[in-house]
Formats: sequence, structure tokens, C-alpha cells
Amino acid sequence: MNSFWIGLGFLAQLLFTGRFLVQWIASEKAHRSVIPATFWYLSILGSALLLLYAVYRTDPVFILGQSFGMLVYVRNMYLIRHERKTSPACV
Repeated sequence: MNSFWIGLGFLAQLLFTGRFLVQWIASEKAHRSVIPATFWYLSILGSALLLLYAVYRTDPVFILGQSFGMLVYVRNMYLIRHERKTSPACV
């Protein structure tokens, strides 16, 4: 069972770190700083799995840090979806 949690921790960290690669590639293609929605999806998924790992490890510092981050990531996704719904469609 312990190897499951270690594997989950590594997977979560890989997803969480992968968001930076996504952001870097998107910015290079646009020749400006860009944060795509995929960045926020990876942030939410990676953070949620890291939070599960932190709860398993009973690490209050890690739990608090990941919990706060989740609020930021979910709020950004809400703002992106709200903007897409209220912006006029481009044809």
C-alpha cells in the first residue's frame, strides 16, 4: 500500500510540473506570455492528487498549501469559463 501512495505522489508531482511545460510551449508559440486553460486543468489535477498524498502523509503544512492553491486554480478556471460565455463569438 505504501508503494501506491509513493507512486501517486510522483504522478501528482509530474502532472503539477507538466503545467510549466505547457505554459512555456504556449508562450513560445505566441511570442508572449500565455497561460492556457490546460495549465489550470493540470494545476487542479496535480494539486488534488498532491492534496490526497499530503492527507495520507498527515502533513498539515503541505495540506494547507495545496488547499489554498486549489482555490486559486478553480477560481481561474471559473473566470476563463465565464469570459468565454460572455465574450462575443469570433467568426
